[in-house]
Amino acid sequence: MKLSQLEYARPGSVDEAIALLQANEGAKIISGGQSLIPVLAFRLSAPPLLVDIGKLEALRQVTITAGQTRLGARVRWCEIERHAALRAAQPLLAAMIDQVAHYQIRNRGTVGGSLAHADPAAEMPGVAVVCDAVLRIAGPAGIRDVPAAEFFVGPLQTVLADEEIILEVMLPAWPASRRWAFEEFARRQGDFALAGVAAHYDIDAAGLINNMHVGVIGADLIPRRLHDVEALLNGRRLDAGLIEQASALAAASVNPMSDLHADAQYRKALVGTLLQRVLHRSMQTQ
Repeated sequence: MKLSQLEYARPGSVDEAIALLQANEGAKIISGGQSLIPVLAFRLSAPPLLVDIGKLEALRQVTITAGQTRLGARVRWCEIERHAALRAAQPLLAAMIDQVAHYQIRNRGTVGGSLAHADPAAEMPGVAVVCDAVLRIAGPAGIRDVPAAEFFVGPLQTVLADEEIILEVMLPAWPASRRWAFEEFARRQGDFALAGVAAHYDIDAAGLINNMHVGVIGADLIPRRLHDVEALLNGRRLDAGLIEQASALAAASVNPMSDLHADAQYRKALVGTLLQRVLHRSMQTQ
């Protein structure tokens, strides 16, 4: 199908972009367009105006400091793939982004676009949630910071107001000794995952787990942490028996939907299996 008739603007600043959104009710931001253009083509949305933020170079910055990593909303997946310092500073981010779609999508898709689209099976929202990211957002009332855990409220739904723009996502610094792993399963390479599981944690001097983070994508209405699984694992030493317990609890903790790709029970079982793989793999990473 073809897009409905619309207007197009290419602002030169964030303030100008916000003003355009305010003045045109229902206007949409376009950056990479990898999610928005198909939505428009199927007439699932018919905005009066597309606000192209392609000129906003300030949103393409990657900043790595001792305290955090900051990714501008217009940073593309291919730039993460090629950024050696970023991949070293945030290895779980790099591992998850490596699974995004195909080369053509990674060449255009952006960090902010994925977060704003909020597909529960997408990797970037999962990264943001499991890594305790904070999203910096600009709007008519100024700038506000929103924890990723509070940003996603439903499938393709966020707290982002119609007149607001994601500026950047901020990830806490990653200790060199941290252990982590990520696994997802899709029917074909590049498809959205039927489910995915990511985990990271630290090991104390006694060899016990602390600061455990477990996140899931594709197996619930939003990307989210499995806090009951984290509580089970914290303060314990990983072994086969504990991994089996965590796997069963993870499967019971998610509430997936059935669709033409997989039913809910399959996705629940898949989450348990993926967590098993993640925990075994994490024991080899550091």
